[in-house]
Amino acid sequence: MSNKQKDSLFIKAAFSLPTERPPIWMMRQAGRFMKEYWEIKNKYSFLEMCKTPEIAADVTMLPVNLLGVDAAILFSDILVTAEAMGGDLSFTQGVGPRFANPVRLKQDVERLTTDVSEKLQYVPEAIKVIQQRLDGSIPLIGFAGAPFTVMSYLVEGGSSKDFKLTKLMIHNQPELAHQLLNKIADVTITYLNMQIEAGVNAVQLFDSWALALSWDDYREFAHQYNVRILAGLNRKDIPVISFCKGSSVFASMMAEAKPDVISVDWNADLLDIKKMLPAGIAVQGNLDPHILYADKKVIRERILKLHERMKGENGFIFNLGHGIMPDIPFDHVKYAVDVIKNELTNT
Repeated sequence: MSNKQKDSLFIKAAFSLPTERPPIWMMRQAGRFMKEYWEIKNKYSFLEMCKTPEIAADVTMLPVNLLGVDAAILFSDILVTAEAMGGDLSFTQGVGPRFANPVRLKQDVERLTTDVSEKLQYVPEAIKVIQQRLDGSIPLIGFAGAPFTVMSYLVEGGSSKDFKLTKLMIHNQPELAHQLLNKIADVTITYLNMQIEAGVNAVQLFDSWALALSWDDYREFAHQYNVRILAGLNRKDIPVISFCKGSSVFASMMAEAKPDVISVDWNADLLDIKKMLPAGIAVQGNLDPHILYADKKVIRERILKLHERMKGENGFIFNLGHGIMPDIPFDHVKYAVDVIKNELTNT
């Protein structure tokens, strides 16, 4: 990590050190709300974009160059680990990810491999290209999907509204569910450590669908695996962010895994969450992404209100409570970043 990256607002805030203003980056910041993204996407399939290091670097750099965010995040997908394990993955416009060979039976789980390093080599290659492009200017965040979320896609065969098949597996066949989750956890540790070795400056674990679970099921089928993953990372100087949709509910349990940062959805008061957490855990969030559809006056008011609530707190990274939606106007996103960079101060 360059000295500039180490001294960046993002890394300092992630380690709960004082910053002159909160750093800003946004989940899904390199995405479908940008026409420049579509200029690339119209030439390649989504998986081609992920698997071609130069293209992944091009997309990663879009929000850096066009929005001026304080951190870049690797352009990839949480399901590349599932594909490397043996999932037959495709992405269809308007439908999303699909696995042609869903995991429902014991033999389905057993055929999944945990020997994935070679298949995922395109990711460390992309990281090296991106870091050359960033040239030490801002930090690069790597990421992975958490076991429960990745499991849900494998079991359902794609996206789901109710996670019925996944919940049937954890309730009727808990041993099989744990066998699957253990495999995904092993792969996730390997994968995130590959990213760290390749040069990312931080990592985020996305447990996007954890809110589907009850408290007890979250502890048994999500949290314990996230604990194991965070304990297995080569974390020296690398902050680890833990995110789930449901972090407003599960934050106190998430803290047991000892992340450096908890990324909070928009359902909670961010300061209340921060004060509930052990000292030294930073928070990230938690603007409702739907605010970015609103008039610019409203966007500014909500940003200032959230900042006023968090003012004087070390360990605050400005972000959304979830990812940017594809039809949010680009100039609203740019305006939000500009307000944060130009109008917020912690002093």
